[in-house]
This record gives sequence, C-alpha cells and structure tokens, in this order.
Amino acid sequence: MRHFTLGDFDFALPPELIAQHPAAERSGSRLLDGTAAAPADRAFREFPRLLRPEDLLVFNDTQVIKARLFGQKPTGGRLELLVERVLAGREVVAHMKVSKKPPVGTTLRMDGGFTATLLGRWPDPDGPLFRLSFDGEPHALMQQHGHVPLPPYIEHADTAQDAERYQTVFARRPGAVAAPTAALHFDETVLAALDARGVQRASVTLHVGAGTFQPVKTEDIAQHRMHSEWYEVPEATQRAIAQLRARGGRLVAVGTTTVRTLESWARSGQASGDTDIFITPGFRFREVDLLLTNFHLPKSTLLMLVSAFAGYEHAMGLYRHAVESGYRFFSYGDAMLLARTAPAKE
Repeated sequence: MRHFTLGDFDFALPPELIAQHPAAERSGSRLLDGTAAAPADRAFREFPRLLRPEDLLVFNDTQVIKARLFGQKPTGGRLELLVERVLAGREVVAHMKVSKKPPVGTTLRMDGGFTATLLGRWPDPDGPLFRLSFDGEPHALMQQHGHVPLPPYIEHADTAQDAERYQTVFARRPGAVAAPTAALHFDETVLAALDARGVQRASVTLHVGAGTFQPVKTEDIAQHRMHSEWYEVPEATQRAIAQLRARGGRLVAVGTTTVRTLESWARSGQASGDTDIFITPGFRFREVDLLLTNFHLPKSTLLMLVSAFAGYEHAMGLYRHAVESGYRFFSYGDAMLLARTAPAKE
C-alpha cells in the first residue's frame, strides 16, 4: 500500500474561492456529485433525488455556541477566550490568546461584566488548554456576551447573519465551537423533499472542537495526533441503523463529523465518550456508505478522511475539478457527494 505524506494532500486554491459569506439561501449552493467515475455538477436542491427511499440520512445535531469571549487581565492587558468544553460547576475549558499568560488564581474581567477565574491547565498540569470558573452559568453567559466562533479563514467579524447561518436548522445540543458545515445546506424545503421521497433521518452528536482547524505539522502523517471530541450515538439511531441494514439500504453521513462519530462507535462499541479517531487512506469503514461533505483545506485531516473514503486519486481529481469549475470552498462553500470506494468492514 502507498505510504502517504502531508504533501500528497496539498493543492492550489485561489483565495477568491474561499467563501466569506453563505449563499443567499441555504439550499442555493452547488453540489458536486462524485459518486460516479466522472464528476457531475448539480444544484444542492437536487440532493434528495440522488437518494433512495430505503436509505438512512444521519446528521450531527450539535449546536454551535457563542464560544469566543473577550476580556482583560487585572493589569489591563486584553485577552481572548475560545471555550472548547463546558464542565460541571460553572467551569469551562478554553483556549487563551493573550500576550502573557496570567498565573493560576487570577480573576479575569470579561466584556459584559462577568468574571472568569483561572484554575489551571487542562487536561493535566502541562495541558494545552486552560480551565476556568465563571461567576455564572457558562451557556447563558456565552449566549449573552459571546461571539460566533467563525473559522480563521473567514475574515470578517461575526454578524447577525452568522449567528443564524453558521448553525444548522436542526441544531439542538449546545457544545460545538465549529459548525458541522455539510449540514448547513439543508433547509425546510430540502427536508420536505427528503420526507416525500421516503428517506429516513437519524442523528448523532459530536461537539466539534477548535482542533478541527489544527494544522498537520509533520510530513509523516502517522505522527499527527488528533484532538479529542465528545460524541454520542443514541439508542434510536442504533435501532435505525440496524433496520437499515436489514432492508439493504445505504447509510448516508452528512459531514465528516458524522463519519467520525459512527466509525468511533463501530470500533469501540461505546455509544458515547471522547474520540480522537484519525481516518487516513487505508482505513476500513464499517458503517458509512455515502458521504455528503464540504470542500476542505489543503493538507487537512478532513481532506485525508475524504481521500480514505472515496479513494485518493478520485478525491483529488474531484478537488481539481472543483477549483477549475469555481466551486466555493470551506465552511460557507458548496457541497460534494461521495460513495465509499475503500474496502468495507474488517
């Protein structure tokens, strides 16, 4: 089997193809159908008719929280927090951007009038994140005073449009600091068309962390360590998948986060917990048959996952076609539908 390196997942992307704003309508984006040998350019509204009545569509129902908070140290120096996870007892885990890290025990005055006390590093004394205690309920404080945690490649400050559109229409479980972007294309019209076609739907949860944008820094991709994210596969979804297999339908994952959730569950047997699964070419998929996904960054772990799923040469060829055809890339960009060509089940 070919040994892949980081450079194998690089490609030239004109900056003007990086979508800075969503399409005027959620389902107004384009869809690159990559399920056959030759790519087909479609509109996303055509997606329901590409599925069969016996198929099962699985979404990630996580909700993006307004996780970006600003404040200052007692010395007056400004800082920024990006909350990664909410713990028990008003505690949170966050990334901290500041000129000089304050000592443990420091009380930070946050914009909006609340305070955050630094308790230490996380998950251990040398951990990369910080554990803090808020003086109020974290979700309520973030909703009132926080900002939408837009990805680093979106260059404008968050707006009311971002608060609405960097969120799926079926988000219900708060905890993500990045949206499951493949699901942003779905609106009530598309969901109604899926229902009319008889396509069933189920959901999983994976609270997407900021580590999703973490670059791979080693040329040997096997040396890369993934960030950890919390997931859950509900019993109702487990039953729906069992019924799907009994009737011979296809499991269609909406987004790479859904893939990571289902394949983590398949391997561990654990319906909930933390996962740091890293999917690269050669991975054997146990659950997912079709994947709907957006276009990802060069050299990213998400592009590696897509290449593992659809086959490296096919996936990279689709990316070349997307660039040549002017598709819009990344979170607010267009979508692509892929069939699994890698071997299934070990």
